[in-house]
Amino acid sequence: MIDLSTEEWKTALRLVRAALDDGTDAARAAAFDFLRRAESKRLVGIAHLLQPGTTPRAIQAALVPLERVDKRAKVTDAEMGIRNTDRERDSARPPSGGRLAVVADNIRSAFNAGGIFRTADFFGVERLILCGYTPSPDNPQVKKTALGADETVPWEHAGDIRDVIDRLHAEGYFVYALETADGAADIATVTPSFPCAILLGNERFGLDPDVVAAADAIIEIPSHGMKNSLNVVSAFAIAAAFFRRPPARP
Repeated sequence: MIDLSTEEWKTALRLVRAALDDGTDAARAAAFDFLRRAESKRLVGIAHLLQPGTTPRAIQAALVPLERVDKRAKVTDAEMGIRNTDRERDSARPPSGGRLAVVADNIRSAFNAGGIFRTADFFGVERLILCGYTPSPDNPQVKKTALGADETVPWEHAGDIRDVIDRLHAEGYFVYALETADGAADIATVTPSFPCAILLGNERFGLDPDVVAAADAIIEIPSHGMKNSLNVVSAFAIAAAFFRRPPARP
């Protein structure tokens, strides 16, 4: 990784510009001597372009990567209007719509489990219930991929998803199974009934048929390509985005 703020790169840029602008052997020699002794291997790698007898075109070629690095150093996220800091927990924006829970059943990949945590935080999920062999944040890979979301999203581990569905029904939740199945509704046409829960299944096998049957509704993301399904984290993100969209105006 290049440290774009180092004096070495700034000096290299100044000297190579001088070599091109002045066109003198002394200016070119000063740039060549500095680059070939630089600590940065990338700078050493372009030193040959400033050897004795080099052409203005070769000096221009040496200048291009230096100016690219300089430009990246000056254009910051803030200048581009990009927000790159998380909100404080107390100032987090309340989610659009109502209470949303997520149930992840038999997720195999720890990285997918961590991605579900991070996505759940982003969309204001009130709790995440891990079922079956879905790995928890006790797994270092889950924790790494969650990027701290395991600390902001309340979660629990429950054994059987069927018992969880019964509990959610008893608590008044409308349960949606996110699955490619006959009778599934296009998620773009669904108006969520809050409080609700979204069921996510195994990456390869999805949700068991009896689990799908126990849900109040089945929702799917229509495919426009050859593949039938999405990565579970991607599918969850799309579903959550639809559930969090502002209600349509009458």
